[in-house]
Formats: sequence, C-alpha cells, structure tokens
Amino acid sequence: MAKRPAKSKAPTQSFEETLWDSANKLRGSVESSEYKHIVLSLIFLKFISDKFETRKEELIAEGMEQYTDMVDFYTMKNVFFLPEESRWNHILKHAKQDDIAVKIDTALHTVEKNNKSLAGALPDNYFSRLGLDGSKLAALIDTINNIDTIAQKRADECHMTEEDLVGRVYEYFLGKFAASEGKGGGEFYTPKSVVSLIAEMIEPFKGKIYDPCCGSGGMFVQSIKFINSHHGNRKDISIYGQEYTSTTYKLAKMNLAIRGIAGNLGDVAGDTFFKDQHPDLKADFIMANPPFNQKQWRADSELNDDPRWEGYETPPTGNANYAWIMHMISKLSEKGTAGFVLANGSMSSNTSGEGAIRKTIIDNDLVDCMIALPGQLFYTTQIPVCLWFLTKNKWTDAERGYRNRQEETLFIDARQMGTMVSRTHKELTTDDIAKIARTYHAWRGEEKDGDYEDVAGFCKAASLEEIKANDYVLTPGRYVGAAELEDDGIPFETKMTELSKTLYRQMDEAKELDRVIRGNLEVLGYGE
Repeated sequence: MAKRPAKSKAPTQSFEETLWDSANKLRGSVESSEYKHIVLSLIFLKFISDKFETRKEELIAEGMEQYTDMVDFYTMKNVFFLPEESRWNHILKHAKQDDIAVKIDTALHTVEKNNKSLAGALPDNYFSRLGLDGSKLAALIDTINNIDTIAQKRADECHMTEEDLVGRVYEYFLGKFAASEGKGGGEFYTPKSVVSLIAEMIEPFKGKIYDPCCGSGGMFVQSIKFINSHHGNRKDISIYGQEYTSTTYKLAKMNLAIRGIAGNLGDVAGDTFFKDQHPDLKADFIMANPPFNQKQWRADSELNDDPRWEGYETPPTGNANYAWIMHMISKLSEKGTAGFVLANGSMSSNTSGEGAIRKTIIDNDLVDCMIALPGQLFYTTQIPVCLWFLTKNKWTDAERGYRNRQEETLFIDARQMGTMVSRTHKELTTDDIAKIARTYHAWRGEEKDGDYEDVAGFCKAASLEEIKANDYVLTPGRYVGAAELEDDGIPFETKMTELSKTLYRQMDEAKELDRVIRGNLEVLGYGE
C-alpha cells in the first residue's frame, strides 16, 4: 500500500504571537488606538505585581516579615510598592465582577500615587470611561495572567530574565498595534530594525542620550540592548526625552519602567518646540524619528527669533523637518553625534529656505553620514526615508579611535537591502545592519572594522567640494554611482552569437503565431 504523504507541520507560534492572538480576539468593537492602552496597562500591572510578590517572598525568607508593608524595603531593590488593592492577585480575584473596570482604574491610580517615578505614567480612569464588555475584560485578564505559564517555559529555554521577556511582549504588542493603526501608529512606534541600525551606528556606550520626540521610548530601549549586547555598563548612560502626546508619553514611561530603565522624560507631555522640557541639555547621543513633513507646526509670528535657529535661516512654517534638525544641533554636546530619520525630501529640498539651511549645515561641516533606506520599512507611510548622522567633531579622536574626517561625508545607498516579512512590510536583517554599521565605523577609522573602501552603488566618501558641486544635495544616489556588473568571463563574441540565435528563433516563433492568429480570424469571418 502506498504511504500517504506526511502532513506538513504548521509553523510554531512564538509566545508573543500566542498572547497577541488571544488578546486581539477579545478586542470586539474597541478601536486599536484605544485598546492598546488597556492591554499594555494590564501587562504593566501584572509585571510590577510579580516583582512586588517576588520581593515580598524574599523578605519573608530572610526572616523580615515585619517589613513586608514598608515601602523602603521595596524601593531599595528598584521594586514598586503596591498596596493590596493595586496587586494583580486582587484584580484576578475580582475579574468576573461587574465593577472590574473601576477596580483596575483604582489599582493604576494607587500605583501611581504611591510611586513618584510613575507620576503621569498610567491611564487615568481609562477602563471605566471606555466601557469594554465585562466578560471580554475578564477573559483578557485571564490571557495576560497566562504570560507566567508561556513566558516561563520560554525563559527556561532561552535563559532570559522575566524583565527581558515581559519587555519583549510589550515591544511586540507595540509593533502589532502600530501595524493595525496604520498612519496613526507612527506617533508612537519606529520599526525595530531602523532603531537598531541607528544604535549600532552611533554606539551609545557612555553619556547622555536624548530623543526629542520619543514616542513609546523605543530608541532608549534599543540603546540599553546595544549596551548589554556589547558588554557595556548601563549605569554609564543617562536618558532624556520628550513626547507631545499625553497617551504616548504614558506608554513610554511604562516601557522604561518594565525594563528597569531610569529616564527623565520631563514632568509632563509637551511640544518640543514650545515647551522644551530640557532647555539646558547638551547630549552626547541623539536618536530620533520626528514626524515626517510636519505641517503648520508654528504660526508665522511664532519662534522667529528662537536661539535654536541662531546662525541659520528661520525654518518654514509649512514643514518642520529643518526645525527638528536645528533643534537637535542645538542639543548636541561638542563631541556629540545625532542619528535620526527624515523623509527623503529633506536631502534635496530648496523650498522656503530649506536649501539655504542645509547649505549652512554642510558648510559648518556637521554632516557625517547620509543613508538612503529601502521602502516599506514603516507601517505608517510609503514615503521614502533616509537617515541623517550629524556630529560637531570630525577631528581625530584617539579615545574613540576616530580619524580626522573634516570636510568629508560618507554616503550609503541601502535601498536594495532588506527582506520582505509580509506582503507590504520589509525589515533590515541583522546582516544588513551589521554591513551598514561596519562601513560607517571603518570610514570613521575604527580599527575593529577594518579598512574602508568606496563600493560603487553602495558607499562613497565624498569631499565638501564634491557636495558643493552637486548643489548641496545630500541624496546618496548622486555620489555612490551604479554598482559594477560582475564579469561572467564569457567573451563578447560568444554572448552576441547566442543572443542572436535566440532572437532569430523568437522572430520565427512570432511569424508562426501571426499565421495561426490570421487563420483563426478568417474562420470567424474577419479575414483580410
């Protein structure tokens, strides 16, 4: 008897996908933009409760049971103190009750009131106002409670901490919500591969890191990951950020708290241009993804004499791209480096004085590297984007291993890189990121990355004079040229003979097809 073909196994879901599928099924009619605050707040509450219970058990095991209700014995271990009504077990116990939404709001309010570092971080009466169906909310609580079971198995397999795992769940959910919200998702999420590339490029090992439009805090999280993966010390950095949207500001504070990252995001959410939360900051590293081509960001009469524009033209009201650039330049320390995402138009626009501003930036020798990125990296826009890297110091830096790069800029064309991970979405692979970062570091003179060489179609070190000759346009394609075609070793005469034979054969086939078509038309009564 013939054997039946074996059934192909369905691909195994990751634990993040399993949790997402379970949580998303319970969304019902609630908009994704609202639902994310429900899900992420509950994940946060579950995580800090687990940390609290672990610390409480430690105190009991050490014979210090009398101190289990004292705040200081938790904060000394960077654990949030939680009164009874704000603990996950309390929520779980009352999950099937009609007033569970009120109990969750009370829990979140109590957590924030008892922990100053979480001031302004948690949703305020959100669950009660939203009116999510009680049975769906109870089921969602059960789903999030399963993080323990699923994540612990994964932790044992991968030797990861609970902090890492819950952070991964939080990050995965942010990405899925961004994808489902489309354009609106860009307000709080930058694709992970883009953030990773910026971090690998600027190498934020030590100093102050700043993001003037920090969204949900992804740049900070990736900076910490970079430090951990390169065996650095996270205590060597300090984090500063600002976010305009209040709900996104809360997401960022929760994102940092889940990972045990201390950061100064300002006292409140606020407009970076009009309510700068860090007016005296000089940052060693700036990482940012400002809103693309932000229109009407100020009125004609506002900010015309702002000190951030000193030495430059005033940025136009119709597009904030160059306002963001100049804000970041004003925040850079004397040895600082900035890496940020902008729409491709920023590299060549001459509209409303933008060309004059770019010319001054280039003449001031601030542009270190420009990268053209592939399309479809962002969930939120199909606009082609690029990365700018600016620095105030191109002199030889023996401590960091940099060579003198004065009046020189590196151009990288990465438009052909990346891999499609869905029908509409592309990601830069780990190898892509490593290749781009190595190229930049080698050009800067870092010995660990070898010698730099121009590669036609990919990278080119251009002089200031070359940039001037190209009318101060910073589009990498202008400089890197076309990639060299690989010689296959076949002589031209041989190729031409083969191609000619193929062409004549195709022409003969075309004649035969014409004859058949004419015959069919005659049969139908449409002959000549």
